[in-house]
Amino acid sequence: MNILGLNAFHGDASAAVFVDGQLEIALEEERLNRIKHWAGLPVLAAKTCLDGHQPDYIAISRDPKAHLKDKLLRAAMRPHSWFSLAGRASNSVRITQVGELLAAEGIIAQVEPQVYMVEHHRAHLASAFFASPFEEAALVSIDGFGDFSSVMWGVGKGNQIEVKGSVSFPHSLGIFYTAFTQFLGFPKYGDEYKMMGLSAYGEPRFVSQVGKVVRTEKGQCRLNLDYFIHHSKGVEMTWDDGEPALGTVFSSKMIEEFGSPRTVGAEITQRDMDMAASVQQVLEENYFALLNYAQKQTGMTKVCLAGGVALNCVANGMIFDRSAFKDVYVQPAAHDAGTSIGAALYVQHQVLKKPRSFEMRHVYYGPEYSDQEILRELDAAGCAYHKVTEDQLIRRTADAIAEGNVLGWFQGRMEFGPRALGNRSILADPRRKDMKDILNNRIKYREPFRPFCPSILAERVGDYFETDYPSPFMVMAYKIRPAQRDRIPAVTHGDGTGRLQTVEADVNPLYWNLIHRFGEVTGVPVLLNTSFNENEPIVNVPAQAIDCFLRTHMDALSIGGFILYKSENQHLRETRTASAEVQAY
Repeated sequence: MNILGLNAFHGDASAAVFVDGQLEIALEEERLNRIKHWAGLPVLAAKTCLDGHQPDYIAISRDPKAHLKDKLLRAAMRPHSWFSLAGRASNSVRITQVGELLAAEGIIAQVEPQVYMVEHHRAHLASAFFASPFEEAALVSIDGFGDFSSVMWGVGKGNQIEVKGSVSFPHSLGIFYTAFTQFLGFPKYGDEYKMMGLSAYGEPRFVSQVGKVVRTEKGQCRLNLDYFIHHSKGVEMTWDDGEPALGTVFSSKMIEEFGSPRTVGAEITQRDMDMAASVQQVLEENYFALLNYAQKQTGMTKVCLAGGVALNCVANGMIFDRSAFKDVYVQPAAHDAGTSIGAALYVQHQVLKKPRSFEMRHVYYGPEYSDQEILRELDAAGCAYHKVTEDQLIRRTADAIAEGNVLGWFQGRMEFGPRALGNRSILADPRRKDMKDILNNRIKYREPFRPFCPSILAERVGDYFETDYPSPFMVMAYKIRPAQRDRIPAVTHGDGTGRLQTVEADVNPLYWNLIHRFGEVTGVPVLLNTSFNENEPIVNVPAQAIDCFLRTHMDALSIGGFILYKSENQHLRETRTASAEVQAY
């Protein structure tokens, strides 16, 4: 039985295929067309995932019929918004036509498989629970909006989910966070993580003012709508065939209360840092009000989380201290890309009543490439390279990093989701205080306040972090032990935390062996890990990895069974320019 799951006509479009209950492949469209957060029908991803096979079922993570009465009532009460609503209606129509559209692209046969439309937050809940190791758990999904809801919570038991409550438009904790992200001069779709990173450098002196903007009681998040326009004037949204765009969601009341917004590219002031810290603290207060309400209502000690807000690793790192939950599973692709997996899982279990047999312990569900394919690209680029055994690869790579080199690491199947977790990564020595600046100035060309992440052997977490609980997907930030902060300064954020990835030997043996070897050489079983890209989606194919290595000031590249050194390929660097040699912050 084949099920094709889709997140379509929404940001972070993606496709996933389950075969006989197991996830075979999952892929975001942006990795193929190279447009960040691409919204539309994921034609390339679906075609790659199916690879000529026909699905028995299609599951799409949107349901235009969900809350239809509420939508129609709201539209009737606001005739001035009908023009903008027409665009959303057109988007909804395309969702209902997904089978025909895939057939028109030649991806599926004209005889269409059965198509199921799964409400957005139900897909989020399914993506977390049905992929988790838990037999039963509380479930919480929090994001901006999806199918007229911003929060949904419930209980998962066995192969079924029971929804217990939700928060409906226009109230949204995600929109609260997005509004302040825009206010602080980060307007692009998906920029919320920038404000989260900035918050570590401020003092929360605006908490009382920010707290007036949102409150949460008895499982209901409530915005002070005076600060927003999405419910009254509407907000321009672009979801079709390109990078998604979201218009300004905050009103003039925000400016009256907090002063002028930071303009894009302007210097970041202490006010901006303090505002970010205040917004983060208020988010946490409301986040835990929702989680604790769900815990008390369900009585569960395990929780599964999804939705864009569930990628707030700072808040996630506090779950054990600020709630009664003892175990947590965060869907690694908690943002909307993960709903392609969730929609397929929802149909597999909730609709078709199939028993559970899948656990998502890793994210390596993308394409992989043979040494023969890699060699073809190396020769085409004219590169000098060294063919090595696996043992030589580990030793040479670990030694290069320990010597202070910045290295590209391209191995195995590409990751699904927003994080590079050791297969499409740039690696460096976390012991060097200057490594953050080196990476930002030579390769990443990004804001200096954003953290770099530590990958650590799972069995050594307690030696370096105050919380000793697995975090394999880089969605939790734990306090680094004070005695260790000077040992790994490059991955210690401004608040003393690290957004860690715990690496297990049986999940990614090659990456585990590399970290273990680095630990033998240096005494520190930790690597600095950041995504293999430069102002673009994470690299997918070998040619992209080679090009990124050559055009940036990376020192070495370990790709498949080959190692390249920039010193031997400097002439190729001189003919290429990084896509953002100068980046305005």
